[in-house]
Amino acid sequence: MAGPAEIEQGSLQRTFKDLFAGAAGGIAQVLLGQPFDIVKVRLQTSSQYPNALDCATKIFKDEGAAAFYKGTLTPLIGIGACVSIQFGAFHWARRRFEASNTAYSPLNPGLSYGQYYLSGAFAGVANSVISGPIEHVRIRLQTQPHGAARLYSGPIDCIRKLSAHEGVLKGLYRGEAVTILREAQAYGVWFLTFEYLMNADAARNGIERKEISSLKVAGYGGLAGEALWLASYPFDVVKSKMQSDGFGKNMRYRGMRDCFAQTYRAEGMRGFWKGIGPTLLRAMPVSAGTFAVVEATMRFLG
Repeated sequence: MAGPAEIEQGSLQRTFKDLFAGAAGGIAQVLLGQPFDIVKVRLQTSSQYPNALDCATKIFKDEGAAAFYKGTLTPLIGIGACVSIQFGAFHWARRRFEASNTAYSPLNPGLSYGQYYLSGAFAGVANSVISGPIEHVRIRLQTQPHGAARLYSGPIDCIRKLSAHEGVLKGLYRGEAVTILREAQAYGVWFLTFEYLMNADAARNGIERKEISSLKVAGYGGLAGEALWLASYPFDVVKSKMQSDGFGKNMRYRGMRDCFAQTYRAEGMRGFWKGIGPTLLRAMPVSAGTFAVVEATMRFLG
């Protein structure tokens, strides 16, 4: 029987594998999703585009194809870390629930779907510490004027200028409260949906999880991505508005609740769903690729 030291070492090895697999999935997520993401952010923060196709066409015409990867360096480094944290934190919380369940019911240690949701929400909150500032910088770079009128020369310059306005917490971490709410809801639903579909497939076909084909893993991951955004999109709209808002006398929103109120007064409920089309279009391949890469990496690592 393994002693406490061996159990702890095994737990650490498993956590490192979860983190590594998540990082690989994060890189895939950025490379697949960045062109869709800039269209989403422009639609959320500006009224100059009537629809996603018009927005994408104008970006390509006015700024060139490279504009679809504006601000990619920050998320490429950061999102790899974010997804690594998401999967590491999710599986850490899952194992804690399994240990607790085993103590009360040794024959049935599996998680309830409420526990899957809570594990995902925990992963989202843990992730928000770095995703908030990373996404703030990305949004500033994506929405700044093109050419000579640009405000930031790159991610480092953007971080420096945002922090100089009102300090790190009010400047760089602007919109963190709504980011935490979005992340908790989004990743609670994301992991819950994926785990439900995977468990249902394994039970239906009488197979182990590792026997589920990569194509099915990708398909279930894609559906989880759709569920993520449908469950959390209004929070994302408010976050984007706050993180693209001006400073000082140019600031439109006093805080999260004021942003919700102003958006509702000006645009009604439709205002909370601007840009949902390209977001859902992006979600399927991006989430499918993320889960497929993570699952394949975890199977390879053993």
